[in-house]
Amino acid sequence: MLYDLFNYLDLQFDFPGAGMFKYISFRAICTLICSLFISTITGHRIINKLKALQIGESIRDLGVEGQTTKKGTPTMGGIIIIIAILIPVLLFSRINNIYLIIMIITTLWMGSLGFVDDYIKVFKKDKEGLHGRFKIIAQVGLGLIVGIILFFSPDVVIRENRTVHGEENAKNVQFHATQSKSTQTTIPFVKNNNFDYAQLVKWAGDYQPVATCIVFILIVTFIVTAVSNGANLTDGLDGLATGSCAIIGTALGALAYMSSHINFASFLNIMFIPGAEELVIFASAFIGATVGFLWYNAYPAQVFMGDTGSLTLGGIIAVFAILIRKELLIPILCGIFMAESLSIMLQVAYYKFTKKKYGEGRRIFKMAPLHHHFQKQGNSGIQALLQKPLNVVPESKIVVRFWLIGIMLAAITIITLKVR
Repeated sequence: MLYDLFNYLDLQFDFPGAGMFKYISFRAICTLICSLFISTITGHRIINKLKALQIGESIRDLGVEGQTTKKGTPTMGGIIIIIAILIPVLLFSRINNIYLIIMIITTLWMGSLGFVDDYIKVFKKDKEGLHGRFKIIAQVGLGLIVGIILFFSPDVVIRENRTVHGEENAKNVQFHATQSKSTQTTIPFVKNNNFDYAQLVKWAGDYQPVATCIVFILIVTFIVTAVSNGANLTDGLDGLATGSCAIIGTALGALAYMSSHINFASFLNIMFIPGAEELVIFASAFIGATVGFLWYNAYPAQVFMGDTGSLTLGGIIAVFAILIRKELLIPILCGIFMAESLSIMLQVAYYKFTKKKYGEGRRIFKMAPLHHHFQKQGNSGIQALLQKPLNVVPESKIVVRFWLIGIMLAAITIITLKVR
């Protein structure tokens, strides 16, 4: 909106300073500031409104320290995050960009899903919220939409990177002169770091294009579902999911900038993605919204994001990574989400196995997901060997330590593109 306005003023009237809006760095900074301002200023009013409507969190007593004191804290605060993302994006970005359109669809789609889930929990007094099968159907639906657009849209193209040998065997990265449709993605730790999903279905013969389409869409759908649920499971302590998402968003923003800048893409030897620079604007809004939300969500939280926020943030991260062809870096970058999800799967599987074998279910962790493991007092004796630390770790310390791990994982994610 503002981009088109100032571009017009620059071209028609040579308006002083209007040309600044041509620069991604300038618009990204403006977006970040605007998003921070909206999330912090409007956040207070939205929280008061949620309190007035008595939209409070119903807390189950899990037997962990400080859990019951959170009862009645306003939830559905993800509305603050969504508003603080969408308004700056609409103001400072080029709305006709295909990648930006996909991200806006993702935000609204997942935000609506989370809102319905929270609405059922709060107003219908159903602690289970929206039935799991309907959540999965909605997540799969988004995955299908994103996968189909990426596969068929003529605007989604890349310029493939290739290594050539110059004088004295020096290696240089060059890009194909023309843009092309491709199902390639970036893989870490590999010298020639492009992988084409079409390689998975070489056996299909004449039906390879159709098989590639199906496989690509299925992979996109799986990633969207897995990451959004992982973010949802991580949202269990004050500021944990919010801070983790801010860290991940910063790394994704950096990767988007490098992927859309031909010189940086050449330096990292990654494919060049024309048009992906507008995703830097979205990433800036994402970072500003999450950091601003921390003003109210940090321990002790004045508001919870609820599924309105956690499902939205997870969906955004998944789709963003897919758009910049870095989805195979998600296990590293989103290592916190992955650990939280695995802790539940391992806990349930081990409990069922031991119950069937010994007649009594046993646990690997004191409690799952993983962040609750550190909040619960450990047992003495042999069991204690598997349940360290024995003493309860304060919630704020758990959150900060998880953030530090997230920062390290984000740094490792970017480093993997050069370590080959």
